[in-house]
Amino acid sequence: MRHKTLSGWLMAMPLTLVLVFFLVLPIIMIVIVSFWRATEFSIIPDFDFENYEFLFGSNVTYRVFLNTFKYAAITWALTLAIGFTIAYFLAFHVRTLTWQIALFLLCTIPFWTSNIIRMISWIPFLGRNGIANSTLISWGVVGEPVDWLLFSDFAVILAFVHLYTLFMVVPIFNTMMRIDKSLIEAARDAGANGAQILWNVIIPLTKPGIMIGTIFVVTLVMGDFITVRFMSGSQSANVGRLISNDIALLAYPSAAATAVVLLLTVLIVIGLMLRFVDIRKEL
Repeated sequence: MRHKTLSGWLMAMPLTLVLVFFLVLPIIMIVIVSFWRATEFSIIPDFDFENYEFLFGSNVTYRVFLNTFKYAAITWALTLAIGFTIAYFLAFHVRTLTWQIALFLLCTIPFWTSNIIRMISWIPFLGRNGIANSTLISWGVVGEPVDWLLFSDFAVILAFVHLYTLFMVVPIFNTMMRIDKSLIEAARDAGANGAQILWNVIIPLTKPGIMIGTIFVVTLVMGDFITVRFMSGSQSANVGRLISNDIALLAYPSAAATAVVLLLTVLIVIGLMLRFVDIRKEL
């Protein structure tokens, strides 16, 4: 038993060291720096709550966090609807494994380019003289270019959905492929229609995949800052942009304090979600 225990520890040691040096230690350092003080010319190592007092005492902070939650909630709802529909079609309406793989790989084509390129590609499409406005004017839907298509919350959320929908499709599709088809046949033999099978059989069995996709999407959106900057035309902000601005001003202690609060917020959100679904079965 001792030999097996020692072997287990030795096998886990490389990954443990990687996690400690590249995850745990950086987080500890960020927490330490968040209590330091910064002047216009220097950073003073100290143990002070000044950064947190300023953070929680500013109305801007609450508005920025509220904006971040708004982006995360709307993006989550849209990616869930789109991702669930795509995964459902691939898992239950595409009969052959070859076509399932081919169509799934088709969904990954946008990921062959960088996030920034995919995001910036929306700018000429949504601009005043872009394809979207030209099409709407030619169809007679509007008489002049629509301004809110670009550099607005609509553009930010559209880019988020485009960037992160696949993170919802993959875990949901993976979970649906594990559903025993005999359960669906049994429900159909019992007289259940399609909507009842979807609500009472497929959705409950897909909850772990939905939860994993939710964690991916919510954490990515809440930490993103470059998409908000470009797609809102610097007219809107989220917590990521707040941290980015502090770093640009060399206000590292303030940025670290904001990062700690964001990390705790994300962990609380994930903790609340994990109370409803046990994703260990999926992992």
